[in-house]
Amino acid sequence: MQIRILGCSGGIGAGSRTSAMLIDNDVLIDAGTGIGDLTLEDLDSIRHVFLTHAHLDHVAGLPLLVDRVFDENFEVPITVYAREETLRAIQEHIFNGVIWPDFAKLPSPENPMLRYRVCSPGDTITIAHRDFYAIDVRHSVPSLGYTVKNSGGSFAVSGDTKSNETLWPVLNACDDLKILVIEVSFPDELEKLATASGHYCPRTMTRDLERLRQNPEIWITGMKPGEEATILEQVLRAAPDRNIQMLCSGDVLTV
Repeated sequence: MQIRILGCSGGIGAGSRTSAMLIDNDVLIDAGTGIGDLTLEDLDSIRHVFLTHAHLDHVAGLPLLVDRVFDENFEVPITVYAREETLRAIQEHIFNGVIWPDFAKLPSPENPMLRYRVCSPGDTITIAHRDFYAIDVRHSVPSLGYTVKNSGGSFAVSGDTKSNETLWPVLNACDDLKILVIEVSFPDELEKLATASGHYCPRTMTRDLERLRQNPEIWITGMKPGEEATILEQVLRAAPDRNIQMLCSGDVLTV
């Protein structure tokens, strides 16, 4: 299983792209601005999108993706998987016929190109050889993290979250956890802002990380542009015994 990092920043500017990762060639986790760097052929191969939540930096590319792959004679639709609240938000505020066409009714309501499937915490959705398991996490809006498992092992994505009680038991139950991608949006100096907005800072993330009994590669993501070096330094200082690296657009991880 190949995990291609298309975007992993908490904002845009100076080459930064927001959250999106391509699993093999057909599944996205989040659809931020990073998908804009894919080739047309790569875009055309995507048929499944798992959203962590409805914030713009995680969904901004979705309407343009659907527009790109739309075909009245399609064989396989695009399916978006997310919490019920997330699906309702993008239907009401993006695919509403005002901000963007309602592709859930095109080319016809009976046979639409875009389809929605509720994915609640605790659900497992199997696509080919991969099992996607949804985890409840604590953000400012209803949100999910995911584990993704195949025969080679598992990797996990926290999505946007602050300190929580639900992510770590799931990760500890993954005996074959190879990779953890976890967001750390703000430096420690902005801990109050991070917590109020539903995000980790290095201090709160590494405190939670003490609960993790597994020893996967840990990749930090979601950092605000310009704060990356400070955040990485603070994380490494707080958790020197962990295998922690900073995620960058263009990285390819393998499980």
